[in-house]
Amino acid sequence: MVNLKKTKRMQDQIRYYEEKLKYEMDPSDLFEALGEQKDIIVVDTRKEFGYKKEHIPTAMNLPHREMTAASTAHLDKTKLYVCYCDGIGCNASTKGALNMARLGFRVRELIGGLAWWKLDGYATKGTMESSGSEISCAC
Repeated sequence: MVNLKKTKRMQDQIRYYEEKLKYEMDPSDLFEALGEQKDIIVVDTRKEFGYKKEHIPTAMNLPHREMTAASTAHLDKTKLYVCYCDGIGCNASTKGALNMARLGFRVRELIGGLAWWKLDGYATKGTMESSGSEISCAC
């Protein structure tokens, strides 16, 4: 009986972590995917002034408060969208990912947002850009 409970708990854990990975991405995985030119669109879900100050290279700005069927009509629903905001003290990326999922997009949330992107040593663009590893493609 004890082994059955242990096995069930382990299976529950495995399912939990598998599900979690379907909806989140960390900065190193995003950096690698962008370098490989995968069908990923990075979405900064903050207001425009935050985006202009500093953002992940290649990111588009689509504030979560402005996400509607009309404002996203031009976006390709076959691509994967990765939403981010400032970091763990901000939930704009969660709100943006939820909005996009409700609108029918495949979406993930960037763990740690812009703060962890920079903490991992990746460059940013904008008026307050930071140096770091640059996204590049050898194709």
